[in-house]
Amino acid sequence: MNNKNLFLLDSYDYFLPEERIAQCPADKRQNSRLLHLDRKTGCCRDLHFTDIVELIPENALIVANNSKVIPARIQGSRKTGSRIELLFLEPAPLIDKKALQDGTKRRGITEVLLKGAKRVKIGETLDFPEMTVTVLEKREFGRHLVEAAYEGSLIPLLKQYGSLPLPPYIKREHGVKAEDFARYQTVYAKEKNIGSIAAPTAGLHFTEEIRQKLLDKGCRWEEVTLHVGYGTFSPVRADDIRNHAMHSEYVEISSETAQAVNKAKEENRPVIAVGTTGTRSLEGMAQAFAEARECEYASSAFFCTDKTDLTKNTCLPCGGCFGHTDIFIYPGKNFRVIDGLITNFHLPKSSLIMLVSAFAGYDNIMNAYAHAVKAEYRFFSYGDAMFIF
Repeated sequence: MNNKNLFLLDSYDYFLPEERIAQCPADKRQNSRLLHLDRKTGCCRDLHFTDIVELIPENALIVANNSKVIPARIQGSRKTGSRIELLFLEPAPLIDKKALQDGTKRRGITEVLLKGAKRVKIGETLDFPEMTVTVLEKREFGRHLVEAAYEGSLIPLLKQYGSLPLPPYIKREHGVKAEDFARYQTVYAKEKNIGSIAAPTAGLHFTEEIRQKLLDKGCRWEEVTLHVGYGTFSPVRADDIRNHAMHSEYVEISSETAQAVNKAKEENRPVIAVGTTGTRSLEGMAQAFAEARECEYASSAFFCTDKTDLTKNTCLPCGGCFGHTDIFIYPGKNFRVIDGLITNFHLPKSSLIMLVSAFAGYDNIMNAYAHAVKAEYRFFSYGDAMFIF
């Protein structure tokens, strides 16, 4: 056993050579490597992602995040002519939804990252294609509160003028490539659920063929929608991780998925989450639902199958759960729903490595990561996968 204080940030650091950070995806989705970690024994096996079909039990329920990445980074300028770059931190559909109509313009107040904004002043208006942005407030770490003014919807505007917000650790001479627009999306991402500013990367390894093979062997596939935000890459800065303020992300769980989870848990069938976003969706909504005391089902099921606004702890007719989750999972936290996890390898000192440490055990994860470094696995968004079960 370790003698580390698992509430200390430094406990989640590990050595990673820079060359182990994947700068491009594998030549084909299914050609990634797969590290199988047995969370009971801590044993590791070096496999390929196609082996996932044999590893997942035939009666398992697999739950994946079907949110689609939007090109949320856009180039603009100050009135002085100097260039500036903006990255929306909130999903475009949610900005549209809360924006107020002002004549022909919609005006939405939201938080963004501004690059090249050192001299930008509060009240200054910045110019972007078919959009103006007025700075309302400067915040920490490059974040700004702004009012964006545009016509129609922000979604087609970003599709036309925006670029994919690849993670900052992907450093290429020529930036985003044409292949990124296909490979930085899962094959099951839904256009109607566009809004993430980062891909749910554990799902990037799946092909339609692999999904079909899982269905053919008797697995069930369900989906949730969590719009991945910048907080995925935001470092934990608190020395005591319990003082970390977790980012909030919007989640939707359909009535069908809620029913499938309830049924799987009742029948003692394993629930396998695809990715940490799938995990946070299920565990965050289950936690919020359990706290919704006025719901008569709260003590007898994992999810209410009525439509539930978990932000307000209310149950409504129609079916499904929706709301924001800021669940922060670290060692010592219990898991209500998932029994297995497909994930990638995460950044040192990140909330994500804390989540997988909580699920698989701190020692198991640190040993597995040390093994992966030695065995030359590829790390982070475009890297290889891990199956914890």
